[in-house]
Formats: sequence, structure tokens, C-alpha cells
Amino acid sequence: MPISKTNEITGLLQAWSDGDAAALERLTPVIYDELYRIAKSYMRRERTGHTLQTTALVNEAYVRLMNWRTARFENRAQFFGASARIMRRILVDFARTRKTSPAQVQMASLDGAYLVHDRQDTDVVAVHETTIVAAPRS
Repeated sequence: MPISKTNEITGLLQAWSDGDAAALERLTPVIYDELYRIAKSYMRRERTGHTLQTTALVNEAYVRLMNWRTARFENRAQFFGASARIMRRILVDFARTRKTSPAQVQMASLDGAYLVHDRQDTDVVAVHETTIVAAPRS
């Protein structure tokens, strides 16, 4: 990253830390590409078929960073380091909240999903018909 961009980010971070809301508006488009690069790096290390997208990771990290009212970032390295830690925590939290293990998840094509769906309808209809026929009449 060029020195002028580094100095710009550091200046905007310090202004934002001092309470300048306009600095945050100018800072956001400047830091987005770097946040996306960090998120993409983390996502490359995740399992194939991960349901969390890179953009969602960036957005969640950004929201968490912006909610740190008492944070004071002295420079861009400190800010991006905190961003990377937050992204990692998001991924760990995401993994903890999964109800099924990766071994239980099966990928299926849409064609395969249609066939499974079709069979389930047939079974439901058969159960329904059996219940109606077997039900005693009053």
C-alpha cells in the first residue's frame, strides 16, 4: 500500500477515534478493499462449501468494528490487526453454532434434490391414503 494511502488511513482512523463522524464516512471506502482481502484469505482456509460468504464476513466484521465506541486505533496496522482477529472470531463462532457436523452434511445437485423431493411426496401420499383407508368409519 502506498505511503500516502497509509498516512490517509491512519489520519482518518485517528480522526474517527476522536469522534469525527465524517472521517468514518471517508474511511469506509478506503479500508473496504483491505478488509475484503483479509476476509478472502481467511475464507480460502475454510472448508469447501462453507455457507458464509466473504462479503458477509467483511460486513459482519465492519459492523462489529464500528460498534467499538471506546476503541482507539493509532494506526492502520493496529486497525487491520483488530479486523483480522474479529473475522477469525466470527468464523469460530459460526463453526460453534453449527448444529450438524461436516460429516453429516451432504451436497446434492438440484436434480438430485428434485428426485428426493418427488419420492417424499409419493411416500406422504401413500401414508395419507393408507391412513384414510385404514381409519374406522363411524
